[in-house]
Amino acid sequence: MRAETQNIVSDIENSLELLRQRMDWETAKHRLEEFNARVEDPNLWDDPEKAQALMRDRQALVDAIDTHDGIQQELSDNVELIELGEMEDDAEVVSEAEAALKTLKARAAEKELEALLNGEADSNDTFLEINSGAGGTESCDWASMLARMYVRWAEKKGYKVELQSESAGEEAGIKSATYKISGHNAYGWLKSESGVHRLVRISPYDSSARRHTSFSSVWVYPVVDDNIEIEVNPADIRIDTYRSSGAGGQHVNTTDSAVRITHHPTGIVVTSSEKSQHQNRDIAMKALKSRLYQMELDRRNAAINEAHENKGDAGWGNQIRSYVLQPYQMVKDLRTAYETSDTQGVLDGDLDGLMAATLAMNVSGKTRAEATAED
Repeated sequence: MRAETQNIVSDIENSLELLRQRMDWETAKHRLEEFNARVEDPNLWDDPEKAQALMRDRQALVDAIDTHDGIQQELSDNVELIELGEMEDDAEVVSEAEAALKTLKARAAEKELEALLNGEADSNDTFLEINSGAGGTESCDWASMLARMYVRWAEKKGYKVELQSESAGEEAGIKSATYKISGHNAYGWLKSESGVHRLVRISPYDSSARRHTSFSSVWVYPVVDDNIEIEVNPADIRIDTYRSSGAGGQHVNTTDSAVRITHHPTGIVVTSSEKSQHQNRDIAMKALKSRLYQMELDRRNAAINEAHENKGDAGWGNQIRSYVLQPYQMVKDLRTAYETSDTQGVLDGDLDGLMAATLAMNVSGKTRAEATAED
């Protein structure tokens, strides 16, 4: 077997090992047997909420075991084919099996990353909020570029994207926008994107073609589902209706249908302006509950809580990632030191590498560079 192919096999085996670790492989089959026994209990559905939770947990375990076993079987089959092809000097069989292993490596790596998404709300849909920061028109334009980047990323993932509210910039771009992104693990993938994003480029709005630095902030928080109870005291909120100031076209409201909800105890303000007043009220209330739930998650996680408390304004010193288009091409995450020169690819939604590095760091406590140095 060629050295390159041996490396691919090794990478797949490493991914399988991580999958086993994340599901506690030694007890997985036993836990599945327990789930199956409880599912057969005739009194299971006396408590529908507990029954649904049990069925979700069981299915998640079944999916994890099936994924592991499927990758393991495909790995074994293709290794056997390569060995057989080499014995019989059949280059075509060897080539086809090696190609299959390369495809399997990519799938195993993807499943390895998904195995890191086992937080309390990681599987939930998510809200994504973008706000322009220091830099005026430049930052409004940068905010719109970020919005496009995340929409492209979500579409590549097969997620559903719904614009919840938008405030247009005075000259270009957007002051703010909020999206609901729906799909399995949407929050888990996007949660690490919260923070300040910095852009350096030659300004298209500067007649002297000078280099400008712009900032915009991103905030991600999970959509609360029926299994998460968040109580909101009506006395703690103020609900206002107003006329939307969107970008025009289909998003123009001819009546005061946009809704703003202010939560007095926390100072949280949420808006929705893309639907009817009744729908906007419902959307905004769900967004408020999601923000409150995110605050509870932050309280449980000291590291996340510290990051949110210290993120400050969208300006110098608070950025998590830099996007440099001039005088060189580089996107660098300041938390993980992950960087890429494919700036256009990133702005077109190729974010998995950046997200994966942060996910891995959150689990291991080490950046990719630190982990590589230890190896």
